[in-house]
Amino acid sequence: MPVLGPDVVLDNPAFIHDSAHLYGKVHVGPHASIWINVVARAEHKEIRIGAYTNIQDFVMLHIGDTTPTIIGAHCSITHHCTIHGCTIGDNCLVGINATIMDGCVIGENSIIAGHTILKEGTVVPPNSIVMGAPGKVTRTQNNFVRNRMNAYMYYRNALAYASGNFRAWEDAAFPAEARAEMQRLSALLGTD
Repeated sequence: MPVLGPDVVLDNPAFIHDSAHLYGKVHVGPHASIWINVVARAEHKEIRIGAYTNIQDFVMLHIGDTTPTIIGAHCSITHHCTIHGCTIGDNCLVGINATIMDGCVIGENSIIAGHTILKEGTVVPPNSIVMGAPGKVTRTQNNFVRNRMNAYMYYRNALAYASGNFRAWEDAAFPAEARAEMQRLSALLGTD
């Protein structure tokens, strides 16, 4: 069983791996997933993880001295990230080994590239692609479909893991299901 402190609220998540450690005021939203060796600590303030968001292997979530950690819906926080006292909007993807520090605000539909470091107080407009150390906006584009699709893939994988199926993506029906979801998301954005 995962290690859950008494103040942790699980609001019908899809999957929480047995190795996860969540302490303090942590709220995990509906259909979210918490993967292998994730650590979340909120000794004061709070950590909120939105619906359908995935927190991948070895991610560390912590609060800032004066700021909570708020992660929106349909986000992917990928392997080895450090997320510290910041706010991440809906439909964002944070790349492998990125660090986002206290007081940062990431606008919706953004991508933070792998190994990016966002210094304290950085504000990223919606629909941005950010990279570097320190991170800077390198391009503006709406990443809604791409980021929602990544979150969807992890949601489906979370359901499979919860049922003991560790190879769901190789199922013969899965490519057609993924294409249908991509078409649905594109239609929502009007890009179909």
